[in-house]
Amino acid sequence: MSSKRKVAILGATGAIGQRYIQLLQGHPWFEIEVLAASERSAGKKYKNACNWTMECDLPKELADMTVADANVEAVKKAGNVDLVFTSLPGDLAGPVEEEFAAEYPVFSKASAHRMESDVPLLIPEVNPNHLAPLVALQRKNRGWKGFITTDPNCSTIQMAMTLKPLMQFGLQQVMVTTMQALSGAGYPGVPSLDIIDNVVPYIGKEEEKMESESNKILGIFDGKTVQNANFVVTASCNRVHVKDGHLESVFVKLHKNPSVEDLAEAFRNFKGEPQTLKLPSAPENPIVVREEANRPQPRFDRYAGKGMSVTVGRIRKDPIMTHRYMCLGHNTIRGGSGAGILSAELAVAKGLA
Repeated sequence: MSSKRKVAILGATGAIGQRYIQLLQGHPWFEIEVLAASERSAGKKYKNACNWTMECDLPKELADMTVADANVEAVKKAGNVDLVFTSLPGDLAGPVEEEFAAEYPVFSKASAHRMESDVPLLIPEVNPNHLAPLVALQRKNRGWKGFITTDPNCSTIQMAMTLKPLMQFGLQQVMVTTMQALSGAGYPGVPSLDIIDNVVPYIGKEEEKMESESNKILGIFDGKTVQNANFVVTASCNRVHVKDGHLESVFVKLHKNPSVEDLAEAFRNFKGEPQTLKLPSAPENPIVVREEANRPQPRFDRYAGKGMSVTVGRIRKDPIMTHRYMCLGHNTIRGGSGAGILSAELAVAKGLA
């Protein structure tokens, strides 16, 4: 690549915005040009506008950057931008992202546009073939120079990545129970007296997202829209006292009856376009299989593949369904900002951004 793409981060003061900043340090293709947030933060130096919560120090070159208001005109005044990452709250993201998409490629972590028929719901290893045709359709439908592509819900991403290699066995039904980390609720997140010595068996709209998004991700583009994959998902989502890393217990009913080793091999052999293209953020192994009886665990496995791999373990036969297994992903890296960066890398590699 001859020169780096200059990027804006909308929602830069939040937890996902901060993770974007962390992951983009030293990125070979992208350089942060503008940090943008709400009116409350606009005009302040970034170090004064955010409560930095990442494991690393706030980059010195960004600490004194003035935060722009999260609108097109303000971002244009702040810098010359090629593409936009957005981690705005879902209730605010919709119209703001559309405003930016009229001119820029927009990579969204918000839920506002995920299920729209001409918007890609993208996991680069799983459905990269949705990206170019849906972007073309979106531009035609909406008259935009840019586009919106969305990342799935964090808990959906890791599950859908493990479901993709199982499609060859005839996927029919999926049951999943999640144990989701506190960082998934943002900062400051869940009050301490609600989660210490406790599990909260409800996360608003989480189950509905898991039950609908995977079918679109694993569906087939028919030239006009994505025809959803023909399997059923039922989900039960829980918040647990873990900082990072969602752990999921997944039960699958398959048309065929493969062995446990067949499933393990399918997971191990799974690769996608990001691995073929050697995209900068792509893990060598999108799915890591652990053989130990007590893995995966958030504390030990969330940083597999620098946080971009999903770890699978405890694969076994099931007497009601066909098989069951555990999967774990880092919810703010593969399930969050890392997903957006990998999607942007794919778009650049395909000449779309």
